[in-house]
Amino acid sequence: MKISVIGTGYVGLVTGTCLAETGNEVLCIDIDQSKVEQMQSGVVPIYEPHLDVLFERNIKANRLKFSTDLSEGLEHGDIIFLALPTPEDEDGSADLSYVLGVAKEIGKNIKSYKVIVDKSTVPVGTSDRVKETIDKETNVPFDVVSNPEFLREGFAVDDFLKPERIVVGSSSERATKLMQKLYKPFVRSGNPIIIMDERSAELTKYAANSFLATKITFMNEIANFCEKVGADVDKVRVGMGTDSRIGKRFLFPGIGYGGSCFPKDVKALFKSGQDHGYEFDILKSVIKVNDIQKKILMPKITSHFDNTLKGKTFGIWGLAFKPETDDIREAPSLYMIDELLKQGVSLRVFDPEAMPNVKRKLGNKLYYADNMYDVLEDIDALIICTEWSIFRTPDFNKLKSKMKHPIIFDGRNLYDVSDVQSEGFYYASIGRNTES
Repeated sequence: MKISVIGTGYVGLVTGTCLAETGNEVLCIDIDQSKVEQMQSGVVPIYEPHLDVLFERNIKANRLKFSTDLSEGLEHGDIIFLALPTPEDEDGSADLSYVLGVAKEIGKNIKSYKVIVDKSTVPVGTSDRVKETIDKETNVPFDVVSNPEFLREGFAVDDFLKPERIVVGSSSERATKLMQKLYKPFVRSGNPIIIMDERSAELTKYAANSFLATKITFMNEIANFCEKVGADVDKVRVGMGTDSRIGKRFLFPGIGYGGSCFPKDVKALFKSGQDHGYEFDILKSVIKVNDIQKKILMPKITSHFDNTLKGKTFGIWGLAFKPETDDIREAPSLYMIDELLKQGVSLRVFDPEAMPNVKRKLGNKLYYADNMYDVLEDIDALIICTEWSIFRTPDFNKLKSKMKHPIIFDGRNLYDVSDVQSEGFYYASIGRNTES
């Protein structure tokens, strides 16, 4: 099949590459000329595990191409995926200007029947707005389908190639059959392609992400309460997670969720509720608690240093919002960095993938270390913000030899409490009686 993908961010590039992997002819469109030239030369502009192998293979096989010409994309594809940004607007709603702007151009340039697929995360009713926008510009037949993505950054390629489910919102039999044909190679093991109406499909994505964000936030509240009563959140987590009705995933406490999806999607669903006269009280609490949680280590840090941080030097391990990505959108590390800089702290930081993105945002306000141990030179304390695997088994003797003081504030509960304390460290984490 001939596929066009409009937008080459995390979702668009993974979608285009993985669809090419099953033999489709894919043309990806982006307005960024330098980015397109970079991809045409075989360079992947984002970090996503395993994407580079598929990317290179499909470019060589001539199944994956790139262009800045939207009309070329419309002419090429029988199915047109819209994988465009829907950033958070000032009031928390999703900004649909990119989606509707491209929809208008589609209406002006469409010449034959196409299936237009909303792959972006969009509020309920967006498919109707896209259809209305295109309708105003053309009499050429087309269908609009909602096909939300459920890709986890760091696992996006596997999630696309081996999906737990595929949701297709469509009221057109013709469009539905084309989408089923397109996705059939990805569900050979029997996982379902779930067909529903467009509005239900749009809401499914927001509902799923908001539920997972609520689960994380609930566990963070339990962790904070554990510290008040002397309980151990690790034990509570295991006790809860073995209940099959609850499950083991998304029960790890920490310094809040971030990224491109959870913060934006929770706020967008909350605002969408308000727009329709419904108040999501649970989501209001989730947003509030997560904002607080991102800075939950600060009272521990300031208290330990007698409320005087000015002139101190701290190290930070982990800048991305989660491991296995270079994405720093809404990353808790940025909130920590902002607070620490305000209090006159010098910072040495390291992340395996995200440092270039942080440097573009913060410039030379930070020292960007060559490796995880370079961070440690004469620092007063180490702060852990992202649970990259390389941080899980450090050489504690090397840490002590480089650090001015053996102090760790762990926002991701990477270590066994007794193990770290036996190494002679002051160790503070989340929801555990770790201070000694």
